[in-house]
Amino acid sequence: MEEPTSMVLFLMGKNQFVSAILAMEALTALTFCLIVLQMLIESSAVLVAGWHRMGYRYINNNQSLMSKELENQIRKLHGMVGNAVTSGKYILFGAGSTQLLNAAVHALSLHHNASSPPTPVLASIPFYTLYKQQTDVFGSSNFKFEGDASLWMNNSDSNNTNLIEFVTSPNNPDGKLNKAVLQGPNAKAIYDRVYYWPHFTAIPASADEDIMLFSISKLTGHAGARFGWAVIKDETIYQRMTMYIGVNTMGVPREAQLRALKLINVVLQGRGREIFEFGYKTLSNRWENLSQTLSVSTRFSLQKIGDQYCRFFHKVRKPSPAYAWLRCEREEDKDCYAVLKAANIIGRRGGVFGAEDRYVRLSLLRSQDDFDLLLHRLNQLVLEEDKIKTMPIM
Repeated sequence: MEEPTSMVLFLMGKNQFVSAILAMEALTALTFCLIVLQMLIESSAVLVAGWHRMGYRYINNNQSLMSKELENQIRKLHGMVGNAVTSGKYILFGAGSTQLLNAAVHALSLHHNASSPPTPVLASIPFYTLYKQQTDVFGSSNFKFEGDASLWMNNSDSNNTNLIEFVTSPNNPDGKLNKAVLQGPNAKAIYDRVYYWPHFTAIPASADEDIMLFSISKLTGHAGARFGWAVIKDETIYQRMTMYIGVNTMGVPREAQLRALKLINVVLQGRGREIFEFGYKTLSNRWENLSQTLSVSTRFSLQKIGDQYCRFFHKVRKPSPAYAWLRCEREEDKDCYAVLKAANIIGRRGGVFGAEDRYVRLSLLRSQDDFDLLLHRLNQLVLEEDKIKTMPIM
């Protein structure tokens, strides 16, 4: 009896048989890709038994509120990406970067003299609105939000006053790699580095500030996990922030730490290539399409972000910001939010970020369908400009 493959070759003919083999190989490759994808999905899954980690502390980590394994993986992650120096520094977990923001303000203002005014808390415009909201909500006799940091640069009181400056780099909302504007022995900076990952920005160097904040929500998109971490240089500040977290929430839930560990391990498996290349490609394409759409407009403009060398990708890369900081250029368009809302485009007012309402922040972190719809509606606004220009004068 003939071999099965010989019989198939005889019935199908040589060319058809080769085509069938190629089709089978393609199907096998596709199946393998699906299996790998499923493995990645399953590798980040978390199943927690009811008896697991019921206590407050990790018995095998000197009764700490933090997982030592997670801390080690965070250090490994920063080393792999090259976006932050962690060697010789302390790491502290928080409920997102949100909790750590006020923990840092609390720690830096504890030296405050009760007989003097509260320590000014500052940020450069445009700034992330939570800086003001949270500082006001957790109001203390030790600190008070005082607005724009640049107003204190030439202030004679700044030489004798302790100052706390929030520095967001890359900045929310305009994506710029900001640096502290206040210098000197009395100026202390809290660097919000949550967007300092290769999908949002070039990584020109490892950040090495005294206090740096990161979060899982901007790394992998899991905002609901409410997990963030601080990289802290000074031991005294670390101890003060640790006390704040301990008193405030008795640490971060074990489930959140376990999920963060699983997610970071998945990122580390592929040395970050899959998530960062996908994120960078998606956001850079969106930025390019948005820039092209508005490049012919005289009514709207975007923030300027140039190409920059990235040490993670080992090349000069194009911008890929998380947000578009759009400005209405017409004199009559002072409320840019209202202008866009009339075209069924929803953003966030510039005033929310301490800036003029001539600005609006548009998110590029939406689904592809949402972004396509945003682009379509912006294009309609730009086309209306052309219609007005070409209308005959009666």
